[in-house]
Amino acid sequence: METKTITYRKMTIEDIDQVLLIEEEAFAHPWTREAFEHEMTTNLYSYYLVAETEEKDIVGYCGMWIVMDESHITNVAVAERMRGHRIGEGLMREAIRIVKEQQGVLMTLEVRVSNTVAKNLYYKLGFQDGGIRKNYYTDTQEDALVMWVEFK
Repeated sequence: METKTITYRKMTIEDIDQVLLIEEEAFAHPWTREAFEHEMTTNLYSYYLVAETEEKDIVGYCGMWIVMDESHITNVAVAERMRGHRIGEGLMREAIRIVKEQQGVLMTLEVRVSNTVAKNLYYKLGFQDGGIRKNYYTDTQEDALVMWVEFK
């Protein structure tokens, strides 16, 4: 597959249909339409990004909560057909840019202890290990590694 030009922008309500397809493909227990609608319309702390091709095809998304000067990544997913094209990295770099722009000083996230690809990306972006949340993932009871990065 040829590399497409990807742009990153703030997610809108109109993007939910495409985001749900990625969510369902990526996760054993995907978020519901209602959960995304709540994040987009009610949660004052949420900020969601999408990765989009020139053809307006959404191929990834990243959600976070920004509270005061801290941020927490809630979810990141890339369409299976587009994995390996650094879209996850692009989404994370854009999330970090937005948090820094808003004077954020800290970002945290949880990742499956077995998800080496994601952990390696987060290490590349400066994240450090922060601890373990036992049995965090309800589908497999897998532990989550808590990771964080501080912006100076």
